[in-house]
Amino acid sequence: MNLPLIRALRERPIALLWAGLATSAIGDQLFAVVLGWVGTGLFGGNAGYLGALQGTVVLSVALLSGPFADRLAPRRAMITADLVRAAMLVVVVVLWQRAGQPSATMLVAAIAVLGAAYAFFRPALQASLPSLASSTAALPAVNALLDTTERIARLLGPGLIGLLASWIPLVHFLTLDAASFLASSAAVIGTMRYRKVPHLAPPRMPLKSELGHGFRAMLRIPVFRKLLFTAGLINGVWYGVYFVAIPLLLRHDKAPLSAYATVISAYGAANLAATLLIGSRPLSARPAAMIFGGNIVLGGFMALIGFAGMLPVAMHAWLIPLLAACSSIGGPMQDITFATMRQIVLDRHELAAAVRAYMVMNNLGMLVILMLAPLAFATMGVPWAIAGASLLLAFVATLMLWRSRPWLISYPA
Repeated sequence: MNLPLIRALRERPIALLWAGLATSAIGDQLFAVVLGWVGTGLFGGNAGYLGALQGTVVLSVALLSGPFADRLAPRRAMITADLVRAAMLVVVVVLWQRAGQPSATMLVAAIAVLGAAYAFFRPALQASLPSLASSTAALPAVNALLDTTERIARLLGPGLIGLLASWIPLVHFLTLDAASFLASSAAVIGTMRYRKVPHLAPPRMPLKSELGHGFRAMLRIPVFRKLLFTAGLINGVWYGVYFVAIPLLLRHDKAPLSAYATVISAYGAANLAATLLIGSRPLSARPAAMIFGGNIVLGGFMALIGFAGMLPVAMHAWLIPLLAACSSIGGPMQDITFATMRQIVLDRHELAAAVRAYMVMNNLGMLVILMLAPLAFATMGVPWAIAGASLLLAFVATLMLWRSRPWLISYPA
């Protein structure tokens, strides 16, 4: 078998990086599921404020860290971020065990530190990929391959919780997450043996210009510009549905944690299959159609989850996971296309700054939506809140696609 993803995996630095990211991504999913379950148990519908906190931290660090972060070698920034996340989780585990239960304070501290470290890690990873890949033509496969780490994690992470929840105390899923970050940092260190990644720091400029560097890079490209202004809505609705609204819906059904894990696993399985398919194809000549078409798929099927929540409870166990799986197809359509375009079209020294600009808009939208979520749940009910927000997402994506006419635009658009 000579699929592009398999060829990429045969390169040792890519294989090492993939293994490390896959391990830490599974750990991330353990944390996300535990956070969703514990958070809604402690705060009910107000658990959305935890996601809003995460969005605020990532937004702030991504916006303000550029002048410092861009002068760090990408892989050193990645290693440092992993070690900080592992240390924070160990502290949370120790405090949780001493107190005998989780507390709001430890959840807030963990979210803040993990969010800040993520804001350093993600831009550095994206900035390193064009140099780690063997060629520009290999970038779609490399992006898809590394994207599979999160897709696999959404399949295996919740599945592990469903399988082990009766054997392992909830707190030790965070211990496993800490270990996963140590494995990730070791893998990044290992890539240094095989391939050099030149550090292309941007030219020095006034602080105001440095803070806006990534936004200027994104605004030059019409497709990027549209995506930049819709990113917050997409990310905010997706996060609010899967990590606040669906846990609330299932808790109302008196369903066990394993039912929520099943929903996330179903999402992850279809997500992974779509990633493998899209990543095996050359870069689309229709980037706007792929990106915004994916958002329409995501929003449309999430809206159906909301309507499914209004049906008899007996139908939820199979219908919600099925609709979650269908919605997941939209993610790779956007993510792989956008990541590859960004790495090809932008200058190397702009990459990390552009990723941070996108993260700022992502998390700004998530912050706004999650701050509004408790009011929406209280006034509309959880099912209608899911349906309404998801239909808004699909409508905006349709509008962006319409404004990108002709739809079959040539790359790069």
